Amino acid sequence: MLTRVNGPVDDTGAAVAIKDASFPAPFASGLEYAAPARGTWNIVHVGMLIPQAHQIFVCAQGCLRGVVLTAAEMGAQERFSTVAIEEHNVLEGDLEELLVDGVTDILRRLPKRPPAVLIYTSCIHHFLACDLPLVYQRLGERFPEVDFVDCYMNPIMRKSGLTPDQLMRRQLYAALKPRPREERTVGILGNCFPLEESSELMRMLRGGGWTVRDIHYCRSYAEYQRLAGCETFLTTFPAARAGGEALAQRLGREHLYLPGCWGYDEIGRNLDTLAEALELPREEDGEAVERAEEALAAAHRIIGQCPVVIDYTATARPLGLARLLLAHGFQVRTVYADSFSGEEKEDFLWLQAHAPELTLRPTVQVKMRLLPRQRPEKTLAIGQKAAYFTASRFFVNLVEGGGLYGYDGVRRMAQLMLDAYLHERDTRTLIQVKGLGCGCCV
Repeated sequence: MLTRVNGPVDDTGAAVAIKDASFPAPFASGLEYAAPARGTWNIVHVGMLIPQAHQIFVCAQGCLRGVVLTAAEMGAQERFSTVAIEEHNVLEGDLEELLVDGVTDILRRLPKRPPAVLIYTSCIHHFLACDLPLVYQRLGERFPEVDFVDCYMNPIMRKSGLTPDQLMRRQLYAALKPRPREERTVGILGNCFPLEESSELMRMLRGGGWTVRDIHYCRSYAEYQRLAGCETFLTTFPAARAGGEALAQRLGREHLYLPGCWGYDEIGRNLDTLAEALELPREEDGEAVERAEEALAAAHRIIGQCPVVIDYTATARPLGLARLLLAHGFQVRTVYADSFSGEEKEDFLWLQAHAPELTLRPTVQVKMRLLPRQRPEKTLAIGQKAAYFTASRFFVNLVEGGGLYGYDGVRRMAQLMLDAYLHERDTRTLIQVKGLGCGCCV
C-alpha cells in the first residue's frame, strides 16, 4: 500500500559502504524510480543506426508515447511509424492480422520502400502467444524485397535472459546476409559511439593493414551489408558481446571480446590478445602509459581534493574507474549503480580492501527521488545520473564510454574531468536530451 511521505527520508536501503556491500547486487530489487537523466541510448536510437531502415512499433498507444517522442526529438519521424493495439484486438484475438495489415498499410503509403524494416512487438504479443513466425512469413511473401527484422519492446523481460539492450544490439545485425569472407577486415559491433581513432586498438588495426568496418561508418544499406564480409568481429561493450558471438557463429567467423576497462594490466592483456589473434605488431606500452599518467597527474593538480562521484551510465566499469582514480589520489566518494557485472569482481574486492568507506548508491531505488541532492561543496560528477543526484553543474557529460578505449581512453578521461571541473554546465538542460550524440544516426 502506498503511503504519503511526510518529513525527511533516510537513506536506509539506498546507500551502503562498499565494505558492507554484497556483490554483484548490493541493493534489493523492488519498486523503481527513473531519474530524468536521458542521455543513454534506447532501442529507437540503436535501431536508427541501420541506414535507410524504417522502424515500426506495435503496441498500445500509452506505451508508444516514449518511442514516438524519441523519434521526434532526433528528427527521424520519416523513418518511424506505429501500429496501435486497441482493446478489441485483444478480445477478438486478431493480433496477427493487425500486425500484418498494419505493416502492409504503412509500407504501401511510404514514398519509397525501405530496404529493411525493424518491427518492434511488445509485451502483449508474448502474453497472448501471438504467432510471430507466421506474421513474418506473410510479410516476407508480400514484400520479398524488404528485410524484416524482429525487434522487441518488452520491458517485462529485462531481468531474465538477454536484456532489451542486449537484444537490440544483437538484432542490429540480424539483417546481415552471408557473403564471401574479406581478408584482413574487422567489424567492430554494438557500440553507440565509434572507438576513438587515437586509441591503441584502432592504431594497431590501421597500422597493421586491417580494414575496419563499423555501422557508424555506413551511409547506405549496401555499406551496412558489407559488414557480413568481415573476417573477424570484435566487441568492446558488455551489452554487445552476446550479439557479436551470435553473429560470428551464424556467419562462421571469429569473435573477439576485448572489453573497455580502466586497469592498465587488463588493457595490456586486451591488446596482447588482439595482436596475437590478428597477427599485429605490438607496440610497447610504456609511452602510452606515460601519456595517461601525465594526464591524470595534470588533472589531479587542479582538481585536488574535490569530491568525485561516478555513475554506471558513463562507463560499463564504474568500479574500475573509481579504482583508477583513487589510486591516483582523486577523492572518489560515491559510485551510483544498481548492480555490477561479473567483470568488476576484482575491482570490487580491491575497493573493499583499499577504500572501504566508498559509498555505493542505487539509481532506481524509490528513495532516490526524495533524498537531498544539493551538496555543501563543489562536486565533480562523471555521468549524467551522478550529476543529477548531486545537483552538480561540474560534470563529464559522457554515456556508454563515449568511444574511449585503452590507455588513450584513460588520458582522455582525465582531460574530460579537468574540463568539467573548470567549466560549469547547465546540467538540467543537458541531461534531458535523449540519446546523447545520436544525431549521427540521421
